[in-house]
Amino acid sequence: MAVKIRLQRRGKKGKPFFWIIAADSRSKRDGKYLEKIGAYNPTTNPATIELDVDLAVKWLQNGAQPTDTAKAILSYKGALLKNHLAGGVRKGALTEEQADAKFAAWLDEKAGKVDAKKEGLVKASADAKAKAQEAEKEVNAKREAEAAQVIADAEAAEAAANAPAEVEATEDAPAEDAKTKTEE
Repeated sequence: MAVKIRLQRRGKKGKPFFWIIAADSRSKRDGKYLEKIGAYNPTTNPATIELDVDLAVKWLQNGAQPTDTAKAILSYKGALLKNHLAGGVRKGALTEEQADAKFAAWLDEKAGKVDAKKEGLVKASADAKAKAQEAEKEVNAKREAEAAQVIADAEAAEAAANAPAEVEATEDAPAEDAKTKTEE
């Protein structure tokens, strides 16, 4: 029986979620499987991967062949490296302690890279939010200036409309006084 390490789709339409499984190569994609090795959620940034590395190494040593995507995931989580180091231990090239030390150093380096990416994403999000807030402040200031200008223009037009009326009223007033004096 040929065993494959592959992904089995779960989740809703448009919201994929995968199990990483060891299955007979003849079984359907979402069909019967031998063992669940982990889970993969590509919708998060960075993608969430939960993998039992020791179980994946066991299946790799028993001859399971990973698909391309599963191979990338196993490489990302270090299962392929651990399998490689275990092969070196079997051949006598290194000791178990040396292999464990190399694997632990690789895991620490990988964790640092992932943390740096997460911090970069948080910083980029905060920068984008601050930039959007500054742009919104500029737009609001522009609107307030335009509103103040419209109010000032309206007041100026009203003052201009009232000024000639006052002038006419003062010009009419002496004429009325003259009429009233002549009538008396």
